[in-house]
Amino acid sequence: MTPEARKAAARKAAARKAAFAARKAAFEAREPGQAGRLSEVLAGYRGVPLSGYMAIRTEIDPLAAMAEAAAHGPVGVPVIDGAGQPLSFACWEPDCAMVEGPFGARIPLSGARMEPEILIVPLLAFSRGGGRLGYGGGFYDRTLAALRAKRPTLAIGFAFAAQEMDDLPLEETDQPLDLIVTEAQIIEPAG
Repeated sequence: MTPEARKAAARKAAARKAAFAARKAAFEAREPGQAGRLSEVLAGYRGVPLSGYMAIRTEIDPLAAMAEAAAHGPVGVPVIDGAGQPLSFACWEPDCAMVEGPFGARIPLSGARMEPEILIVPLLAFSRGGGRLGYGGGFYDRTLAALRAKRPTLAIGFAFAAQEMDDLPLEETDQPLDLIVTEAQIIEPAG
């Protein structure tokens, strides 16, 4: 590894550590109804296939907004098929049978697949410019790149407001967010 690559990796590791701490504090201070603004945004896309996610650890929970959206069209959740691969998406409905998937995220037992046009994306940190810091596996970046090569695909970052960072250590392969929704506001990145 070159000195520049080591420096970039150390910067990302430090940013992730700070982001985990900020998200944990926001999670512990959260109030009910955190998905309200996300529901507002998704109301404008009724019937469009979308993917949410099953919250793990201290992630903000999109479940209420996903349940609302499922009344109007297909909803899926991401499935990790293997390292270095894009995500696939399993059809999800409220109260469907779930099993433990990779990294502890629950996935539907049925396993029927779907392809979303809107992705609600979990994250560690975001910037107002649409940057996203994830866990480091590159799953969402590969997935968004593949989906966007086929058709317009909307990436909505869902996070606590406290997860905003001004100077994210981004790379060329990082896919931008089209919209960021927090418990406090809806942010449309400039650009």
